Amino acid sequence: MPGCFKKTLFALASLISFVSFILIVVAMGTPKWMTGKILCKTGADLVNATDPELVKFIGEIYYGLFRGGKIRQCGLGGRRSKFTIFPHMVKKLNTGLHVMIIIFLCVAIFFSLVSFGFCILNAIKVPYRAINGPAGACLWNFLAGGFVVLAVTSFMAAVNLHHLTERIANFQENVFRFVILEEHFEDCFWICVASATAHAVNLLLIAISEIHFPKIKTKTEEVNVTAEDIMY
Repeated sequence: MPGCFKKTLFALASLISFVSFILIVVAMGTPKWMTGKILCKTGADLVNATDPELVKFIGEIYYGLFRGGKIRQCGLGGRRSKFTIFPHMVKKLNTGLHVMIIIFLCVAIFFSLVSFGFCILNAIKVPYRAINGPAGACLWNFLAGGFVVLAVTSFMAAVNLHHLTERIANFQENVFRFVILEEHFEDCFWICVASATAHAVNLLLIAISEIHFPKIKTKTEEVNVTAEDIMY
C-alpha cells in the first residue's frame, strides 16, 4: 500500500486530471474561442464614411470550433446571424488544420481519462508493473497536456497565419466585404491553456511523490546496569 503522503498526491492528481477532462469538453462545446469587431468595408467605402460615421459600419463576431455568430453593421442597423462551421463553411477555411485541432482535443480528452484512471490506481495500491506506476501516470499526463498544447498552438496559427476570423466573417458574403478591426482570444481558448497547465501540475505532483524523505529516527539511550543498581 502507498503511504499517506503518496496517496494524497495521487488523489489530488486524479482530481486534476478529471477537471482537465471537463474543461476540454466544455471548451469544445462552447462557441466563444474568439471574439472580434468587423468593419463593413464595402458599405463604409460607398458612403465615404469618416471616423465618426464608421461606428454605423462596425459589427461583432464570435465563434468556436463548431459554431458562432455575428452582427452585420452595413449602415442600415445591425443584423444578427448564426452559423455552423460544419459541413459547408469548413471547406472555405484551412480544413485540415481545423479538423486537426478537433482531433488533438479529442485525443487529449482520452489521455486525460487514462491519466485519471492511472492516478486512482496509484492512490489505491502500488502497481507491480512500472508502466502502471508513476512512470505510466507521467506518460499519460504528458501526452494529454502535449495534445492540448498542439491544439492551442494550431488554433493560434489558424487565427494569425491563415486569417481564420476574416474568412469566417466573409463566408457567403457576395455583396459586402468585412475586415477585422480587432480580435481577442476568449474564455474557451484560455480554458484549454488551463487544461494543459493542469497536466503540467500533475507531472510536478507525481515527481514530488517519488521523493524519498529521510525517516526521523529517535536515539534510544543505552541503560547501563551496574552491580549497585541490582542491589537496590
